[in-house]
Amino acid sequence: MLGECHAHVIMDGVNYKNAVALHKNGVCEEAVRKHLKEYQDAGITFVRDGGDARGASALAKNLAAEYGIDYRTPLFAIHKRGHYGGIVGLPFDSPGEYRDLVLRAKEEGADFIKIMISGLLDFAHAGTLTEEGLTEEEIRYMIETAHDAGLAVMAHCNGNDTCRAAVRAEVDSLEHGAFMEDETLGMLAESRTVWIPTLSPIGNLRGCGRFPDKEVRKNLEGQLKRVRRAAELGACIGLGSDGGAYLVPHGKGTGDEYAYLKQAGVPDSVLAGAENHIRQRFKR
Repeated sequence: MLGECHAHVIMDGVNYKNAVALHKNGVCEEAVRKHLKEYQDAGITFVRDGGDARGASALAKNLAAEYGIDYRTPLFAIHKRGHYGGIVGLPFDSPGEYRDLVLRAKEEGADFIKIMISGLLDFAHAGTLTEEGLTEEEIRYMIETAHDAGLAVMAHCNGNDTCRAAVRAEVDSLEHGAFMEDETLGMLAESRTVWIPTLSPIGNLRGCGRFPDKEVRKNLEGQLKRVRRAAELGACIGLGSDGGAYLVPHGKGTGDEYAYLKQAGVPDSVLAGAENHIRQRFKR
């Protein structure tokens, strides 16, 4: 069974606010164990978390061996204050503050660094983002600073220009990657960057009534087309469902993601190769 290369153990796939509230007075071990058990029941033995601000992923890492799971985590994600990212991490205002957070993560035992450098898909309006990405200079500084500290970088990233800047700066894995154009997909294929396209948080919205189905389908079709093209170009594409996101249950979401990737024509050998890259590079 392939592993899960993008999850958030602090989320529950149902209601983010309620899930996070469980940890307001300290990490809720019962909730963390529940999600680890869901991965165990699905036969998943490798999980890479995207971090959180409450310590849930740190506890998951400590408990994971009991469930036969190799668990990797950045502990918390890092975002520029005023931009998207507070949902999973800690903010910085200056380059120095960012560097201090990288060093803090390393000192506290993070396996890698997770950065937030763009907004989200606007699920109600296909083809748009909730906000633009950071500048190329900011992105390069964030990636190089983490690499200088000896840690790989997982980047939440959407939008063609932002994705291109991240690939140019040699990001280790690109998460989501919506709206990449052919030239950027070509750069991705020629790079050492692993792409985790997280199709499940888009496709699983179909029929839920929360967003217009027409817009959801447009976003899904566009991402499937990009994944198909990237696979044709020889890009390194991995399996990560954003487990815990809305309508992406832990364990089951990984299976959903696999089905979407197969629909896009990604061979098992490519998925296995991407996971192997992540296992080798995203560790202390």
